[in-house]
Amino acid sequence: MYRKPQVMQQCDKGYTMENTDSVGGYKRFERVYPPAAIPEGSVLWFPQQNNKLLVHVHDDKISLLEGDALLIASLPHQSPLYIGRLNGQPCLATIIDPDASLPEDWKAIGLRELYRRTTDIEYNIASYAAQLINWHRISRYCPVCSAPMEPVPGGWGRRCTRGDYSGYPPVIPAIIVLIHDGDRILMGHKPGWGDRYGLIAGFVEPGEMLEECVEREVKEETGIAVTDLVYVTSQPWPFPSQLMIGYMARYKEGTFQPTDDELDDIRWFTRDNLPELPPPSSLAYELITLWLKQQSVKEDAK
Repeated sequence: MYRKPQVMQQCDKGYTMENTDSVGGYKRFERVYPPAAIPEGSVLWFPQQNNKLLVHVHDDKISLLEGDALLIASLPHQSPLYIGRLNGQPCLATIIDPDASLPEDWKAIGLRELYRRTTDIEYNIASYAAQLINWHRISRYCPVCSAPMEPVPGGWGRRCTRGDYSGYPPVIPAIIVLIHDGDRILMGHKPGWGDRYGLIAGFVEPGEMLEECVEREVKEETGIAVTDLVYVTSQPWPFPSQLMIGYMARYKEGTFQPTDDELDDIRWFTRDNLPELPPPSSLAYELITLWLKQQSVKEDAK
């Protein structure tokens, strides 16, 4: 669901996200890490309540909450995390008490619902903030000995105050692959999806290369073999903390003989008879759209 900035640039303190947004103009986000001091003055707030982002709503238009510490001072909340600067303006994330009453013009909105209702880079920061504050919420105590955890300077890790354990915000890698035979793509259907079909996907296992994961997942879910793997792009998927790695691959051999029960239907589709597609926010949709563009180029070249 992450939407890509047009430029990734390296700065003294790490990588920044930059883009030219049709809604918000030129924007640049620079990440910061503990023990950076929380600045005074006006900041952009990314507060969560009940796993939803709190935003300002006026005439059905959504905007981020902006103001100094007094903006949330009257609401019970956790200590804010200073996560970065957007065009030089500090960005803070926090969790608001689930039972706290909100101002009338505030609304709690999930990340899925927020998609396309704010600028690209603001959405990306909201996703980043949500994963960080949830990580801090569940990592207050050591899972080994139950001692309190403390921040690790220079990053978002936390370490045990008594023992040697340390942990970091989880990033769960998963592959997704568009399989084609030149003129058709292979799509699968899961129970409960209605008329929608999707691409083959699955989680990377310990000790497994990404390419091995593609081959294994394809074999398990369809029974076929693929070749000519091409990496396309990746997408953070904050539900809760996956990193989707997108590939294209060409059908090599085999018949449909899945070894697991994830899919209840597997079939080939041409560009002219595609089923209901995954949502536009997904990497699957992006891969399918890219394939359709490639098909159009092939058609025009004839």
